[in-house]
Amino acid sequence: MIKTTVRDDDPIHHSTDCLVLFCLEEKKPAGLLKELDGRLKGTISSAFENKVFEGKPNQTFWVNTLGALGAKHLLLTGLGKAREMNGEKIRQAAGTAAKLAEKSKSKTLSFAVREGALARIKHPCPGETEPDPACPVAEGSYLALYRFDHYKSKSAEGEENADVRSVESIVLLVARAQHRAVERAAERAAKIASAVVTARDLISHPSNTATPTYLADTARAIAKKHKIACKILDRKEMEKLGMGALLGVARGSHEPPAFIVLEYFGAGKTQPPVVIVGKGITFDTGGISLKPPANMDEMKMDMSGGAATLGTLQAVASLKVKANVVGIVPATENMPGGSAIKPGDILKSMSGKTIEVLNTDAEGRLVLADALAYAARYKPKAIIDLATLTGACIVALGHLAAAVIGSDEKLIRKLSDSAGITGERIWELPLWPEHEKAIKSDIADLKNISGPAFGAGTITGAAFLKAFAGDFPWAHLDIAGTAWTGEAGPYQAKGATGFGVRLLLHYIESGAGRKKS
Repeated sequence: MIKTTVRDDDPIHHSTDCLVLFCLEEKKPAGLLKELDGRLKGTISSAFENKVFEGKPNQTFWVNTLGALGAKHLLLTGLGKAREMNGEKIRQAAGTAAKLAEKSKSKTLSFAVREGALARIKHPCPGETEPDPACPVAEGSYLALYRFDHYKSKSAEGEENADVRSVESIVLLVARAQHRAVERAAERAAKIASAVVTARDLISHPSNTATPTYLADTARAIAKKHKIACKILDRKEMEKLGMGALLGVARGSHEPPAFIVLEYFGAGKTQPPVVIVGKGITFDTGGISLKPPANMDEMKMDMSGGAATLGTLQAVASLKVKANVVGIVPATENMPGGSAIKPGDILKSMSGKTIEVLNTDAEGRLVLADALAYAARYKPKAIIDLATLTGACIVALGHLAAAVIGSDEKLIRKLSDSAGITGERIWELPLWPEHEKAIKSDIADLKNISGPAFGAGTITGAAFLKAFAGDFPWAHLDIAGTAWTGEAGPYQAKGATGFGVRLLLHYIESGAGRKKS
């Protein structure tokens, strides 16, 4: 994480390469902005008058101060209307500012987090578990400055062939009385961003690095650092438990599968945990039902649900959340080897239910079937699974939201509330008896696809999973469209998003609270 300091400097005289001031959408400069405008000889008011800058969400205005301020450059970043303010708008504005500052080769980036617009809004972060605006400011800037350049080679001169990172430090400017509160907010933001980065890195690594064993080693490292329990079941242990669905998918690969379990008990072992189950297919060829070659390289991200699960456990443990949380990741490759399962094969799952495999590319639900059955052992408060399960989800919702389908409306409502607050949007789809009937098999208990004639692929995929979730409150998040992006956002680069970590953290915290560090 980029070095961050909290200082009580006056923004007017503070020395930095780039000073960021957040602005509301209004007709003319007010407060500190008006004072800065006087020093800059009307540059800001002129921008407002000519509608060059109006404070609209994520709108920016870059000013070379020419020595009129302590900062070399002033960057105005819009928040939009005061009545529409929330933490997500602040995160996006901070991320937008951080990206522009880096593009402009600023080494020091300073945010006035309790000045200007943020000082004038009574409740800038409604619904946030950390209401201090410094938290989304720091979080947005950390996530915006993320890069995945682990595999970039170095030139003869020792310089990276990638663009050299310019932002070396972030400064949060506050009054002296606010110093400790902002420090705590920044520390929290760093822990959240670090957990998201863990997920993004796992997804971004190629599959010859991020194997099931690599995921298991990462889980062990998280557990060791944060002093939580970790169990890794190998093939023999899975066989003893009767995990025939997961092992069926693993048969075609030379990479050994791993069943990863992380256990965090922040509220004592007597309270039932929330169990997070994440699909961990480290590479998906489709198996015998081979995928077309176009964009198959992106199938390294088919373990995004598993990555988000590990990131979520890291987040709750590092923040010492007063809740019990278990993370389960069934990890394997889906390959078309000589031992691979074939269309028409029948597998017996851990629950005892038999599954007719009609398409080996519908493998995620197979590995999740055994993981959901294992989750029931904890008699959980709720089970939430995340999976890049269906391309149909992208057809339905594009890349703007994940689908949520479940058996418990209260759980879905709480997840939806957290999604709205964190900006990790979800949209509920129905699950009707006809969908469950569509995955009944003629020769086994279930079949792993309903078939093209029925359609509703995202919902029937969830209907299949419901059969293994038991009677516990359960929700399925299909993150196929949100786990990976081809377009950069305010605090998102192209590629892995780490979707789900912040959403699940907020859901868990909003029902539990946090321990004081």
